[in-house]
Amino acid sequence: MTTSTDPYIDIRPYNDDEIPAAIDRLIQDDEFIGAILQHRFSNHAPWFKALMTPLVKVYLKYKWSKLSTTEAIQLEVKKYLQQTLASTTRGVTYSGLENLDKQTAYLFVSNHRDIAMDPALVNYGLHQNNHKTMRIAIGDNLLKKPCATELMRLNKSFIVKRSAKAPREMMKALGTLSSYIKHSLDTGNSIWIAQKEGRAKDGNDFTDPAILKMFHVEGRRQKIDFPTYIQSLKIVPVSISYENDPCDVAKARELYEKAVNGKYEKGEFEDIESIIQGIIGDKGRVHVAFGEVIDQPFNTPDELAAEIDRQIHQNYKLFPINLLAAGDKSVGEQVEAILNSKLEQLPHGAHPYLIASYANPVNNR
Repeated sequence: MTTSTDPYIDIRPYNDDEIPAAIDRLIQDDEFIGAILQHRFSNHAPWFKALMTPLVKVYLKYKWSKLSTTEAIQLEVKKYLQQTLASTTRGVTYSGLENLDKQTAYLFVSNHRDIAMDPALVNYGLHQNNHKTMRIAIGDNLLKKPCATELMRLNKSFIVKRSAKAPREMMKALGTLSSYIKHSLDTGNSIWIAQKEGRAKDGNDFTDPAILKMFHVEGRRQKIDFPTYIQSLKIVPVSISYENDPCDVAKARELYEKAVNGKYEKGEFEDIESIIQGIIGDKGRVHVAFGEVIDQPFNTPDELAAEIDRQIHQNYKLFPINLLAAGDKSVGEQVEAILNSKLEQLPHGAHPYLIASYANPVNNR
């Protein structure tokens, strides 16, 4: 049973004994049920949805009553993920996993292109190759709705409190997060975290040294120097490459508007729409490359960031559309037609942003 002495209770994923209550809260959450009905019966009348509400609750109660462990939930998620990958990709390939030890917990630092699919694809690769699945860092900016928080914490996600603004509150949140990451690794649980806050909308995958400093907060508390502490974390850089980014046009439009107007106003449900689009949109071929464990000593966060970036850029699988965007015209008319159809959806001034998002991985290599 969880006690109030658990220092991570606010941020960690749910333990098995907390799962039934969390599922119950989800089923009673009218906003969550409303979202399901809207998704399933978008073109039906409001009275029909009202009629369906209690039925959906009964159905979910029945369907989810047997999900009483994290493992059971992950197997359920896996079924949906397999269907999604079968219908939205032309295959997912993996490399580098054969070099990782199945008994070791790693800190996976990954490039970030898609909110939900990035960690899902990494986890899927681990699971398919008989590694333990990992815990996933997710920013509280994506958890504005209680039901989103419940869903993520049920599926091995832990919360990064980005909304903390007061210095003392921020330091406390960073300390807890840093300590939780070390605690997870020490208890045999791998971690996934993006190399910087937010997705790389311009296709430039660079690590924010501030994240690496955060890793060391717990090391400083234990009076362990940066190089020694970082070696103990067993960091593995991960490169995720999508042949087609389902959110590419939206990302280019956002960057263009920011450049022209100095700011970009996000719609209330824009993050949720990005998540859905990333899941259901066509991704083409996908490759996930696991890099080498960083076991040499690095003296500063900047040096460590440079090594993570080197591996991510080196291991990033380049597709014909990347080569075309970077100026290689030998890739064929079919790829040109695909790129042009994307550009046609954007104002002319936004074209360079879309092209750059596919070209930058080539330039960074």
